[in-house]
Amino acid sequence: MSAKNQVEARFERLLFASRWLMAPMYLGLVVALGMLTIIFLRQLAYYAPQTLTMTAEEIILVCLTLIDLSLAANLLLIVLFSGYENFVSKLDIGDADVDRPGWMGTVDFSGLKMKLIASIVAISAIHLLKRFMEIGETDFTPLMNDPVLFWLVVIHLTFVVSGVLMALMDWLASKSKY
Repeated sequence: MSAKNQVEARFERLLFASRWLMAPMYLGLVVALGMLTIIFLRQLAYYAPQTLTMTAEEIILVCLTLIDLSLAANLLLIVLFSGYENFVSKLDIGDADVDRPGWMGTVDFSGLKMKLIASIVAISAIHLLKRFMEIGETDFTPLMNDPVLFWLVVIHLTFVVSGVLMALMDWLASKSKY
């Protein structure tokens, strides 16, 4: 092997090994998942004792808040598992394969994008619904006026249109022959 080929081979091994620089980022997402879990439990502990004195609308808002946190946690897990498996290394979890979610190992980058945008749209929709439900409350904050609601709707629709366009691009790419 020539010196040039040896340098190229070492460089390529270094490039390939650089994927492990992503590992601390995925570990950071595990910490973020723990943070979301703490916030979820804090919200649950705060609202659970108030259940008997809450109105139906208040309970719905609490449920939407908890669902919002759950969707954000699901999104973190999707990015964590799929990103790690697609960009760093396959998860070797031994006998735990029977408990392995069916989508693990099958979500490619395109699928990951679609799951991300779908989760973002769902989170945005829940946030928007919560804001719409607050309109009827007597202590409705003047900060949530028509322009704010307008921009929340515009941002949500932007997410929806972005998701549709990304799905269309993926569909077109799958139909085209390179």
